[in-house]
Amino acid sequence: MKRYLMVMAAVFLLASSVSAEQIDSDPVIHSGFGRELMLRGEYEKGIEHLRRAYLLFPLNETFKHNLAEAYAAYGQHFFKLKHFEESDENFVKALELYPDEPVYSLLRGICNYHLKKYDVARYELEHARSLKADSAEVLYYLGLVEYETENRAQAIELWEKALKLSPGRKEIIDLLAKSRKEIAVESRMDRGHSSRFDLSYDPGVDAGFALAILDVLESAANQVNAELGLFPEARVPVGIYKRNDFKTVTDSPDWAGGFYDGKIRLPFGALNEITPVMRGVLFHEYAHVVVFELTRGNCPLWLNEGVAEMFGRMQYNRPMSEFGRAARKKTFTDFRKLESDFSSLSTADAALAYQQSYALVNFMVTSYGWHIVRQILSALGGGMTIDEAILLALKDYNLGYDGVVSAWRESVEREMAGK
Repeated sequence: MKRYLMVMAAVFLLASSVSAEQIDSDPVIHSGFGRELMLRGEYEKGIEHLRRAYLLFPLNETFKHNLAEAYAAYGQHFFKLKHFEESDENFVKALELYPDEPVYSLLRGICNYHLKKYDVARYELEHARSLKADSAEVLYYLGLVEYETENRAQAIELWEKALKLSPGRKEIIDLLAKSRKEIAVESRMDRGHSSRFDLSYDPGVDAGFALAILDVLESAANQVNAELGLFPEARVPVGIYKRNDFKTVTDSPDWAGGFYDGKIRLPFGALNEITPVMRGVLFHEYAHVVVFELTRGNCPLWLNEGVAEMFGRMQYNRPMSEFGRAARKKTFTDFRKLESDFSSLSTADAALAYQQSYALVNFMVTSYGWHIVRQILSALGGGMTIDEAILLALKDYNLGYDGVVSAWRESVEREMAGK
């Protein structure tokens, strides 16, 4: 604050001795004021002044550098908020000023990885790599791009190099372990594709059955995309495994009927016919694709699974036995405890977690409409907490997270009393 007051005092004194026209045409004043505004977090105003300074004196390297750094800082601000489109726009502007600045290419590459624009991400990361000696960060994200585009061997090679530069980095160690398990299983798999999906499947899986799964996933995409108002651009990888291979690759509990971690993984390798139960699983797993993209991965698990169950149960509505028992005994699990991992739950507790999640989301859709659920998911994608997202979406109802759960509990109790 002291520094700001000093700068503003200097500007005021200068303004008192020269005309407004002279101030407006002085790039030094614009540059100093712009930098101060950037430090205060007033990015748009700061950039406006820095851009003015640069346009007044475009050959001045300092003014050019200050403007580029301002765009990069604004891009990083948006990136932290998970506003990746706005973030990318600012990194592009920084790169327009300095096309061969490796840091700007790295930042834009990371941003486009999160946007699932893998071709752009690969180009920028490779460009950053060509401009400067390999860094762990460039190799890490380039490996992620190769991994997400089903180039496992290349991803492993890049991460091995990254680990040499950054020994002990846990996320790289974990990714290498995961990828090596996957490549051991998937290197022998057959391939297929449809308009939106890239398929790999265990040897011995009937090809006609595998393609029928893609047909169901295409139907799921049509319905889920339309209902949630998002049409993912990136192709979605799908794997069909024998049960043992599924367990090896996902390390999921025995009760898991499918898994999504950026790839839809299905333990259907021993089957040869599409059943209603299977249709439900396929719609459920595809819904995770859209929820993840809408929320940028910032979604409590009960909401993620509840939305997925909404679509899955439209295809096959399984009994709600565990939910019924919990409703009668008033032993529901606290939703705050259902915001993260279900994998450690027993079969019965997992069943209740899924059924309870479905029941709350179904109540929200029935009471307030799909558009409210979409608003919550979009707000989460903008970086809000679940409390903030629900409060914003339901402001007309004067309800927050706890209020919605209370209203749901009351509706369940009324329903049970009527039986």
